[in-house]
Amino acid sequence: MVFALSGCSSVGDRAEAAASTAERFLQDVHDGRGDAACAVLAPDTVAELERSAEQPCAEAIVADALPPPAPATETSVYGQWAQVRLTGDTIFLAIFPGGWRVVAAGCTPRPDRPYDCTLQGS
Repeated sequence: MVFALSGCSSVGDRAEAAASTAERFLQDVHDGRGDAACAVLAPDTVAELERSAEQPCAEAIVADALPPPAPATETSVYGQWAQVRLTGDTIFLAIFPGGWRVVAAGCTPRPDRPYDCTLQGS
């Protein structure tokens, strides 16, 4: 007997989807597609970006100093959260209805302290 669970996926599938979202996000920023990049940001991240930059997300995101696009080198999924490491960047994501959303990007590790991120929600 086979049971299908709708809405469930393996950790590997979820990690692949998170990595794809992170890679696409950086590519959209690099290519100047602000609307597309903002479409995969978490709502709090959009709000914080617009507040701090004092301009709409689509304009602010392409002006932000994020690292260039790069392939994911490691992805870890923890329940509803994911960490995607790319060459020169770490991106944190959360799962929302409709898929993964970027909650922080341009993140660099700091010894014994939280990551320092150039883009993050409040």
